[in-house]
Amino acid sequence: MTYIELIQPDDMHVHLRDGEALRAVVPDTARQFGRAVVMPNLKPPVTTVTMAREYRERIEAAVPADSQFKPLMTLYLTDRTSVEDVSNAAAANIVGFKLYPAGATTNSEAGVTSLDRCTAVLDMMSEMGIPLLVHGEVTHADVDIFDREAVFIDQVLIPLRKRHPKLKIVLEHITTRQAAEYVATSEEGIAATITAHHLLYNRNAMLVGGIRPHYYCLPILKRESHREALVAAATSGASRFFLGTDSAPHAQPTKEAECGCAGCYTALHAMELYATAFEQAGALDKLEGFSSIFGAQFYGLPLNTRKIRLAKETWTIPKSLSFTEQPLVPLNSGETLGWRFAGLV
Repeated sequence: MTYIELIQPDDMHVHLRDGEALRAVVPDTARQFGRAVVMPNLKPPVTTVTMAREYRERIEAAVPADSQFKPLMTLYLTDRTSVEDVSNAAAANIVGFKLYPAGATTNSEAGVTSLDRCTAVLDMMSEMGIPLLVHGEVTHADVDIFDREAVFIDQVLIPLRKRHPKLKIVLEHITTRQAAEYVATSEEGIAATITAHHLLYNRNAMLVGGIRPHYYCLPILKRESHREALVAAATSGASRFFLGTDSAPHAQPTKEAECGCAGCYTALHAMELYATAFEQAGALDKLEGFSSIFGAQFYGLPLNTRKIRLAKETWTIPKSLSFTEQPLVPLNSGETLGWRFAGLV
């Protein structure tokens, strides 16, 4: 085998930031993906259709001229989101509302403090078929960080789905066996994205031999048994699981700091990482569904008409990338991969 070809994939969960940082990273995502669901956790957060439209225009201005990449915009759910906001979002083709439990991750301070405040909004989203995109972690101080996702499923997600059974939900960047099993066995209307780094690495990658901050993300890497469960889900061929990189750029000094930021930058080499994970599982034949078909189907989008080629060849990931005034360190910087993106065909 010298190469594989896939329907051009979509990234159903990506962080593009704004300003100079946005202009630096958009070309990486646009190079490999046909579309991407763009997260709204800017400062200030993207909470209105007008803000989303303006943000989309800034993204499109950063897309290379030879790319047909399309950003798919989301709104940030807050305690103050209204039913009118949902109606406006539907009319503007907003693809989802993002639920950040307050304090869960980067720029989540404006997140929902209690879903009881959002009952009418969630009812309207159910009626209009707009998905809720969930960062599935509790933030209680007494819950261990490695247990936050499993506790969220029990304490928040299961009750939420009982109250709003018709609400479409994407449980984003799942990291645990409990999440994989819950999504696989639940009633219709729920799906999950899985990152390349959670398929490839467990928490040893971050902690053994010294702290490696560029592997630090939220939800945090878990035990090997959880990684194995994610690989099994991603390679199962089940349409409820699809690609979402959660690529999250941070300048090098903010990662390698006394209190480092959470997020792994994988947009540069996302499909190469996914191909590596699927090859290791003996499931390259399942990669196209996971990366290019299932996510589009869940969101009611047509499949991309072009294809990408991944070549079976080695290359070395750059140690750093141009970003803002400070460089950006991609995941696996300086390491060698056995797959390389070879362009659109």
